[in-house]
Amino acid sequence: MVQSHEDALRDRVADFVRNRVMPCEPVLDAGGPGAAAALRGLRARARQEGLWALPLPAELGGRGLSFERYAALAEAEGASDHGPAALGSASLLDAAMLWKHGGHRIREEYPARLAAGELRACYAMTEPDTPGTEPLRTATRAEEQPGGGWRVSGRKWFVSGAAGADLVTVLARTDGEPGDREGLSLLVVPTGSPGFRVVRELPVFGAGGQWEIDFDRVPVDADHLLGRRGEALAIAAERLQTGRTLRCLRWLGQAQRAFDLMCLRANSRTGSRGPLAGHQLVQSHVFEALLALRTTRPLVHEAAAKIAAGLDAHVEVGLAKVAAARMLQQVADAAIQVHGAAGLGPDTPLPALFRTGRAARILDGPDELHVTSVARRVLRTYEKSGKSGKYENDGKDGTYEQCAS
Repeated sequence: MVQSHEDALRDRVADFVRNRVMPCEPVLDAGGPGAAAALRGLRARARQEGLWALPLPAELGGRGLSFERYAALAEAEGASDHGPAALGSASLLDAAMLWKHGGHRIREEYPARLAAGELRACYAMTEPDTPGTEPLRTATRAEEQPGGGWRVSGRKWFVSGAAGADLVTVLARTDGEPGDREGLSLLVVPTGSPGFRVVRELPVFGAGGQWEIDFDRVPVDADHLLGRRGEALAIAAERLQTGRTLRCLRWLGQAQRAFDLMCLRANSRTGSRGPLAGHQLVQSHVFEALLALRTTRPLVHEAAAKIAAGLDAHVEVGLAKVAAARMLQQVADAAIQVHGAAGLGPDTPLPALFRTGRAARILDGPDELHVTSVARRVLRTYEKSGKSGKYENDGKDGTYEQCAS
């Protein structure tokens, strides 16, 4: 059978991640100058092989793959946490948001440099005293200045990659009081601005990457407002749906990696009673993990297809996010169990994969948020129709749902 172009590209991405990125993971995880040098080398190789920035717009220097086409590759790319950064797609959400909603100056200065890997950006929404599930309670405030521009004051936490970022897009209140639905805006803040400070790192189960940051009357130019004043919730909802689906796709890749390791271990590890693969309890782990993978994958790709088609996907993304996070935790846990003590130590990626799965059930919206959000939406359709029958999402329900960063 002749391999399609899409299949060939997916195989090339998978080979790059498996053969080039994964061997560098210990260095990349350690951070510092060694990690930066390794990442530069991987990015140069990705460019040479024509795999750089596949989903970013061509006008920004990317390959311009549609979201639907990129979804078929994201699972393979995300098998390593470092895959998106090495292949230039880690900037997709920030570059696309700034390109679509930024004014002339923002579009001129930032998206292309983000796509090229020259700049790094982060997104700050959740606050220490204001859960991300309730953005209407945002206390960070942007005060308009008489001479133009803004002064931003407040504190955000669990901001991914904040310490090394050049830009931070911050959710702040420009009008009204905490609790008001109106008056929230997004501003792009260069991290070199006076008054911006990285407060501390917030390790998640011992692993870094999340940060707390502070804004002390940070000056922001007037043209660094994204969209119109008070438009933040619509932009945030758009970004979150796409971002959650991307993460689900990458969790599928990580779960498949854990599953492969489990099966290899079961066949290679021999005890007094023969290979582990012959034990029924090990076979049960394999079956349940495979079942979780196979039943979650269609949910995730259904969400991706809805987003690609421009339809409302709140229900599909909510289902996919809960299922994918639980699935990654379950599969990684099973793989650790089959590895025994070896699965707890530094010689396999399993501890990191399990940590990602467990954290995923809280970060980016806890399970409980998505469960109640999906259930309310489904029940509303029955209430409106006044009859029983199969649930159908017509894609027109665009109501904003409160959500975490």
